[in-house]
Amino acid sequence: MKHLKILKSQVELNLKNYSLKGEPVIRQIRKLEDLNGIFHDHKAFSKMSSKDIIYEVQAWLPVSEGTSGGLYFGTTNLLPGRVGNEYFMTKGHYHKLSDRSEFYWGVQGVGMLILMDSDRNTWAEKVYPGSLHYIPAHVAHRVANTGNSTLIFGACWPSDSGHNYEEIAQNGFSARLLERNGEPRLKSS
Repeated sequence: MKHLKILKSQVELNLKNYSLKGEPVIRQIRKLEDLNGIFHDHKAFSKMSSKDIIYEVQAWLPVSEGTSGGLYFGTTNLLPGRVGNEYFMTKGHYHKLSDRSEFYWGVQGVGMLILMDSDRNTWAEKVYPGSLHYIPAHVAHRVANTGNSTLIFGACWPSDSGHNYEEIAQNGFSARLLERNGEPRLKSS
């Protein structure tokens, strides 16, 4: 019974490196091999080590997946690098319940939040320490690291939203974020 007890939170957020500690924190590592088919330059991709870590996600899922009214919290550390002239990036997804929104915010480093609506219009927002991003319903999203250091960003999303990675794996985004003359540029796919 919790009545009249003062409890410690199950999870702690380290504000220096934005890592999560406690139970039940989950961790997921994405290696280059997990991003096969995401990058346009297949030749450059094939020359890289498939075991290289591209990003790590930590999440606190305090309620069961699919719970209406619940929230999840996560952090992502996205390493710097490129495949050809395309920046390292997350897989990207829609939500399974496509009418769900999400918040992202920049903690460390620089990057771009790449967004695509259901009409396949694609745009990007700069991610940097303190930037706050509202991702509307029915919008696919992924993040690219455009800097030379680890990009760290946070996220908060509804526990019933789910992830639809299949749509992006099959059809991709309608534009790619490429390095051109030292600057990130969106180019139609």
